Amino acid sequence: MASLDFEPLTYAELPENRRPSLRLALLPVLATVVFLGVGSAWLKMDPHIPLLWAIAFTGLVGYYGLGMSWDDLYGGVADSLLMGLQAVLILFTIYALIATWISSGTIPGLMYYGLQLLSPTIFLPVTAVLSGLVAFSIGSSWTTVGTLGVAFIGIGSGLGVPAPMTAGAILSGAYAGDKQSPLSDTTNLAAAVTNTNLYDHIRGMRTGTILAFGIGVLGYAFLGVQSVSGGSTGSVGQIQTALTGTYSLSLLVFLPLVVTFGLALRGYPALPSLLAGVFSGAIVTILVQGQSFTESWQVLLGGTSPETGMDMVNNLLASGGIEGSAWTISVVVAALTLGGLLETTGTLAVLAHHLSKRVSSVGGLVAGTGASATLTNVLTAQQYMSIVVPGMTLRNLYEEYGLESKDLSRAVEAAGTPTGALIPWHAGAVYMATALGVPTLQYAPYYFFGFLSPLILFAMAATGLGIGTPSEKKKSATTAD
Repeated sequence: MASLDFEPLTYAELPENRRPSLRLALLPVLATVVFLGVGSAWLKMDPHIPLLWAIAFTGLVGYYGLGMSWDDLYGGVADSLLMGLQAVLILFTIYALIATWISSGTIPGLMYYGLQLLSPTIFLPVTAVLSGLVAFSIGSSWTTVGTLGVAFIGIGSGLGVPAPMTAGAILSGAYAGDKQSPLSDTTNLAAAVTNTNLYDHIRGMRTGTILAFGIGVLGYAFLGVQSVSGGSTGSVGQIQTALTGTYSLSLLVFLPLVVTFGLALRGYPALPSLLAGVFSGAIVTILVQGQSFTESWQVLLGGTSPETGMDMVNNLLASGGIEGSAWTISVVVAALTLGGLLETTGTLAVLAHHLSKRVSSVGGLVAGTGASATLTNVLTAQQYMSIVVPGMTLRNLYEEYGLESKDLSRAVEAAGTPTGALIPWHAGAVYMATALGVPTLQYAPYYFFGFLSPLILFAMAATGLGIGTPSEKKKSATTAD
């Protein structure tokens, strides 16, 4: 479970002399949207620069508009970076793991046998279901994508399935399984911050998750049927020959996979499980692939650039190692810095407070919670914050309406957890795009679960399906108003 060393300030806890008005709170939000729109969408810049502009602007609002000191602003940034530290460490480890799993033959082996067993017609729905089962079993969407997902990208390319479609199916399964797993950090976090029993929370999410994932799998089945007419863009036999000519593909190459998932299934956290996968990958590289001790460990840093005799396979199995993680991690650090400033200046608390004031019905409250979680994802680039901020800020309002805490926990996770991978500068999206080698905006249209999960939440809010009803006290108060 994710641990929080601080709790974000609610509106009531903000000092009056440092509580921004709604107009002032909207300034950094609108500036961030404009900067990202102009810098990334229009000028085609990498997101680092627009995020830097937004950081500077938000800092100036806090310093001059609210009279905050440098220490206050820095403290907010430090808290946010501390919350995101695990994600940054996992990013470093995943880059090393992918490189060692390629050099050891683990990912080439998965590609080789996957090409034998799967066909374009069934590949996408099978990918989504298998990714979901693995994520449910180990409780980590990131681990699933960084290991099994990388192999699926290679298999899909060999079968002629476009990489964005494959990436969308991987992510749909990974996030759906993660949401229903009692081992998931975000699932535990959503239950904890809303004072909900973990299994009540999981049962509360079940209907929406099954609907969103089920519709998504049907969509992938349709895409699979359509892909048959397009044919394969590469010869499966040629790809397999290129793999066996470069790597020794005995059963021992799957040892790193067994070690990593075995530890995860036994309840070990993601970071030590992944690190064990790195070590076992390096060992298998020495024992099975015959590389020297120095070469097997140097791969962690410099990555892989195999020469298989086939350009498509070379491109699929090229990786940057830890050295290749700089672009990704710098985006994550910048986004976390901005999120910390928005939290410590009270921007997020003020926006959540004014949102709650405009709620006049149960459906509006649930839909507003989902919108708040999504907006927090956009602004903070951190899925933990998308759960914590609305979960803590709106908790009392759910009690006033006589709703159960699982209604709140379901809303924050249904919208907060899966939508992060749709936001290009979000820590989750940056990681998924780099691990799979597919830009966020390319896989987004095929990441069905990412937008179906919040849409089904909004539909449930509108119809009242599976959601409690307001207490008589709140009904009377609302009528009187």
